[in-house]
Amino acid sequence: MNKKYAIFDMDGTLIDSMGYWNNLLQEFLLSQGIKEDVTALMQQVKTMTMEQSSAMLSKLYPQLGDPRDFAKNAGALMARHYAQDIPLKPGVKNYLEKLKADGVKMCVATITDRKLLEVCFKRLGIDKYFDFTLSANECGKGKDDPEIYLAACEKFGSTPCETAVFEDAPYALETAKKAGFYTVAVYDDGEKNNLEKAKAAADEYIDDWSRII
Repeated sequence: MNKKYAIFDMDGTLIDSMGYWNNLLQEFLLSQGIKEDVTALMQQVKTMTMEQSSAMLSKLYPQLGDPRDFAKNAGALMARHYAQDIPLKPGVKNYLEKLKADGVKMCVATITDRKLLEVCFKRLGIDKYFDFTLSANECGKGKDDPEIYLAACEKFGSTPCETAVFEDAPYALETAKKAGFYTVAVYDDGEKNNLEKAKAAADEYIDDWSRII
Protein backbone atom coordinates (compact mmCIF):
# COMPACT_ATOMS: atom_id res chain seq x y z
CA MET A 1 0.00 0.00 0.00
CA ASN A 2 1.60 3.25 -1.16
CA LYS A 3 -1.26 5.70 -0.66
CA LYS A 4 -0.99 8.89 1.39
CA TYR A 5 -4.36 8.34 3.07
CA ALA A 6 -5.84 5.23 4.66
CA ILE A 7 -9.35 4.45 5.90
CA PHE A 8 -9.58 1.46 8.23
CA ASP A 9 -12.59 -0.58 9.15
CA MET A 10 -12.49 -1.61 12.81
CA ASP A 11 -14.27 -4.91 13.51
CA GLY A 12 -12.66 -7.88 11.79
CA THR A 13 -9.98 -5.64 10.30
CA LEU A 14 -8.06 -4.04 13.18
CA ILE A 15 -9.59 -5.87 16.12
CA ASP A 16 -10.62 -9.50 16.53
CA SER A 17 -14.23 -8.81 17.45
CA MET A 18 -16.44 -10.52 14.90
CA GLY A 19 -16.92 -13.61 17.04
CA TYR A 20 -18.42 -11.38 19.72
CA TRP A 21 -20.69 -9.65 17.19
CA ASN A 22 -21.74 -12.96 15.64
CA ASN A 23 -22.84 -14.17 19.07
CA LEU A 24 -24.44 -10.90 20.17
CA LEU A 25 -27.94 -11.47 18.83
CA GLN A 26 -28.09 -14.94 20.32
CA GLU A 27 -26.58 -13.67 23.59
CA PHE A 28 -29.10 -10.86 23.84
CA LEU A 29 -32.16 -12.93 22.89
CA LEU A 30 -31.18 -15.61 25.41
CA SER A 31 -30.98 -12.89 28.07
CA GLN A 32 -34.59 -12.04 27.13
CA GLY A 33 -35.75 -15.67 27.30
CA ILE A 34 -35.86 -16.19 23.50
CA LYS A 35 -34.11 -19.42 22.50
CA GLU A 36 -34.53 -19.48 18.70
CA ASP A 37 -31.60 -20.12 16.37
CA VAL A 38 -30.76 -16.76 14.74
CA THR A 39 -27.98 -17.84 12.38
CA ALA A 40 -29.92 -16.78 9.28
CA LEU A 41 -30.92 -13.46 10.85
CA MET A 42 -27.28 -12.65 11.54
CA GLN A 43 -26.58 -12.60 7.81
CA GLN A 44 -29.36 -10.05 7.34
CA VAL A 45 -28.26 -7.69 10.09
CA LYS A 46 -24.58 -7.93 9.15
CA THR A 47 -24.71 -4.98 6.77
CA MET A 48 -27.00 -2.85 8.96
CA THR A 49 -26.34 -0.18 11.52
CA MET A 50 -27.52 -0.87 15.08
CA GLU A 51 -30.56 1.35 14.52
CA GLN A 52 -31.55 -0.45 11.32
CA SER A 53 -31.14 -3.92 12.81
CA SER A 54 -32.97 -2.93 16.00
CA ALA A 55 -35.98 -1.74 14.02
CA MET A 56 -36.13 -4.98 12.03
CA LEU A 57 -35.71 -7.24 15.06
CA SER A 58 -38.36 -5.40 17.05
CA LYS A 59 -40.85 -6.21 14.31
CA LEU A 60 -39.89 -9.88 14.46
CA TYR A 61 -39.93 -9.97 18.26
CA PRO A 62 -42.54 -7.46 19.50
CA GLN A 63 -41.88 -8.58 23.07
CA LEU A 64 -38.54 -6.77 22.89
CA GLY A 65 -40.43 -3.49 22.90
CA ASP A 66 -39.12 -0.22 21.52
CA PRO A 67 -36.21 -0.60 19.04
CA ARG A 68 -34.31 2.02 21.01
CA ASP A 69 -34.48 -0.21 24.09
CA PHE A 70 -33.14 -3.15 22.10
CA ALA A 71 -30.24 -1.08 20.80
CA LYS A 72 -29.48 0.16 24.30
CA ASN A 73 -29.56 -3.26 25.95
CA ALA A 74 -27.69 -5.12 23.21
CA GLY A 75 -25.19 -2.28 23.09
CA ALA A 76 -24.55 -2.68 26.81
CA LEU A 77 -23.56 -6.31 26.27
CA MET A 78 -21.10 -5.37 23.53
CA ALA A 79 -19.79 -2.40 25.49
CA ARG A 80 -18.51 -4.80 28.14
CA HIS A 81 -16.70 -6.83 25.49
CA TYR A 82 -15.10 -3.72 23.95
CA ALA A 83 -14.03 -2.47 27.37
CA GLN A 84 -12.69 -5.78 28.65
CA ASP A 85 -12.22 -8.61 26.15
CA ILE A 86 -11.74 -7.77 22.49
CA PRO A 87 -8.08 -7.94 21.36
CA LEU A 88 -6.13 -6.35 18.55
CA LYS A 89 -5.30 -8.59 15.65
CA PRO A 90 -1.64 -9.64 15.86
CA GLY A 91 0.68 -7.25 14.03
CA VAL A 92 -1.78 -4.36 13.75
CA LYS A 93 0.06 -1.96 16.04
CA ASN A 94 3.37 -2.47 14.21
CA TYR A 95 1.69 -1.80 10.87
CA LEU A 96 0.01 1.37 12.10
CA GLU A 97 3.33 2.53 13.55
CA LYS A 98 5.01 2.03 10.18
CA LEU A 99 2.32 3.96 8.29
CA LYS A 100 2.49 6.81 10.80
CA ALA A 101 6.28 6.95 10.44
CA ASP A 102 5.83 7.09 6.65
CA GLY A 103 3.52 10.11 7.01
CA VAL A 104 0.30 8.34 6.03
CA LYS A 105 -2.85 10.06 7.31
CA MET A 106 -5.21 7.51 8.86
CA CYS A 107 -8.80 7.34 10.05
CA VAL A 108 -11.35 4.73 11.06
CA ALA A 109 -14.74 4.29 9.38
CA THR A 110 -16.93 1.81 11.21
CA ILE A 111 -20.51 0.64 11.54
CA THR A 112 -19.90 0.36 15.28
CA ASP A 113 -20.94 3.13 17.65
CA ARG A 114 -18.23 5.71 18.26
CA LYS A 115 -18.32 5.30 22.06
CA LEU A 116 -17.49 1.60 21.75
CA LEU A 117 -14.64 2.42 19.39
CA GLU A 118 -13.20 5.02 21.74
CA VAL A 119 -13.19 2.85 24.85
CA CYS A 120 -11.70 -0.09 22.94
CA PHE A 121 -8.98 1.89 21.15
CA LYS A 122 -7.97 3.67 24.34
CA ARG A 123 -7.61 0.33 26.15
CA LEU A 124 -5.60 -1.13 23.26
CA GLY A 125 -3.43 1.97 22.86
CA ILE A 126 -4.07 2.65 19.17
CA ASP A 127 -6.21 5.79 19.32
CA LYS A 128 -3.09 7.94 18.78
CA TYR A 129 -2.61 6.68 15.22
CA PHE A 130 -5.83 8.09 13.77
CA ASP A 131 -6.58 11.66 12.71
CA PHE A 132 -10.32 11.11 13.20
CA THR A 133 -13.02 8.46 13.33
CA LEU A 134 -16.35 8.17 11.53
CA SER A 135 -19.33 6.04 12.46
CA ALA A 136 -21.93 4.82 9.98
CA ASN A 137 -24.49 5.32 12.76
CA GLU A 138 -23.79 9.03 12.50
CA CYS A 139 -23.88 9.01 8.69
CA GLY A 140 -27.19 7.15 8.78
CA LYS A 141 -26.13 4.62 6.13
CA GLY A 142 -24.34 1.29 6.18
CA LYS A 143 -21.33 0.36 4.09
CA ASP A 144 -23.43 -0.76 1.17
CA ASP A 145 -23.34 2.99 0.44
CA PRO A 146 -20.03 4.87 -0.11
CA GLU A 147 -21.08 7.91 1.93
CA ILE A 148 -18.86 7.14 4.93
CA TYR A 149 -15.77 6.69 2.74
CA LEU A 150 -16.47 9.86 0.80
CA ALA A 151 -16.99 11.74 4.08
CA ALA A 152 -13.54 10.55 5.17
CA CYS A 153 -12.04 11.85 1.93
CA GLU A 154 -13.67 15.21 2.51
CA LYS A 155 -12.14 15.43 5.99
CA PHE A 156 -8.73 14.36 4.68
CA GLY A 157 -8.92 16.66 1.68
CA SER A 158 -8.13 13.66 -0.49
CA THR A 159 -9.65 11.92 -3.50
CA PRO A 160 -10.72 8.25 -3.63
CA CYS A 161 -7.93 7.27 -6.01
CA GLU A 162 -5.26 8.41 -3.53
CA THR A 163 -6.97 6.81 -0.55
CA ALA A 164 -6.81 3.17 0.57
CA VAL A 165 -9.73 1.42 2.26
CA PHE A 166 -8.96 -1.58 4.50
CA GLU A 167 -11.93 -3.91 5.02
CA ASP A 168 -12.63 -7.57 5.79
CA ALA A 169 -16.20 -7.70 4.40
CA PRO A 170 -16.62 -8.25 0.64
CA TYR A 171 -19.69 -6.02 0.34
CA ALA A 172 -17.80 -3.09 1.91
CA LEU A 173 -14.81 -3.67 -0.37
CA GLU A 174 -17.14 -3.73 -3.37
CA THR A 175 -18.73 -0.46 -2.28
CA ALA A 176 -15.37 1.26 -1.87
CA LYS A 177 -14.02 -0.17 -5.13
CA LYS A 178 -16.99 1.09 -7.12
CA ALA A 179 -16.47 4.55 -5.61
CA GLY A 180 -12.90 4.65 -6.92
CA PHE A 181 -10.90 3.77 -3.79
CA TYR A 182 -7.79 1.58 -3.62
CA THR A 183 -9.06 -1.45 -1.70
CA VAL A 184 -7.20 -3.74 0.69
CA ALA A 185 -8.90 -6.95 1.80
CA VAL A 186 -7.98 -8.17 5.30
CA TYR A 187 -8.54 -11.80 6.22
CA ASP A 188 -10.90 -12.52 9.10
CA ASP A 189 -12.27 -15.87 10.23
CA GLY A 190 -15.76 -14.39 10.22
CA GLU A 191 -15.52 -13.83 6.45
CA LYS A 192 -13.57 -16.95 5.49
CA ASN A 193 -16.49 -18.33 3.46
CA ASN A 194 -16.46 -15.13 1.39
CA LEU A 195 -12.70 -14.92 0.93
CA GLU A 196 -12.72 -15.19 -2.86
CA LYS A 197 -15.33 -12.43 -3.12
CA ALA A 198 -13.19 -10.23 -0.89
CA LYS A 199 -10.10 -10.87 -3.00
CA ALA A 200 -12.03 -10.16 -6.19
CA ALA A 201 -13.01 -6.73 -4.87
CA ALA A 202 -9.51 -5.89 -3.65
CA ASP A 203 -6.38 -4.37 -5.15
CA GLU A 204 -4.33 -5.92 -2.35
CA TYR A 205 -4.83 -8.75 0.14
CA ILE A 206 -3.51 -9.14 3.70
CA ASP A 207 -3.88 -12.58 5.24
CA ASP A 208 -1.90 -11.78 8.40
CA TRP A 209 -0.83 -8.34 9.66
CA SER A 210 2.21 -9.90 11.33
CA ARG A 211 3.67 -10.99 7.99
CA ILE A 212 3.46 -7.79 5.98
CA ILE A 213 6.24 -5.73 7.57
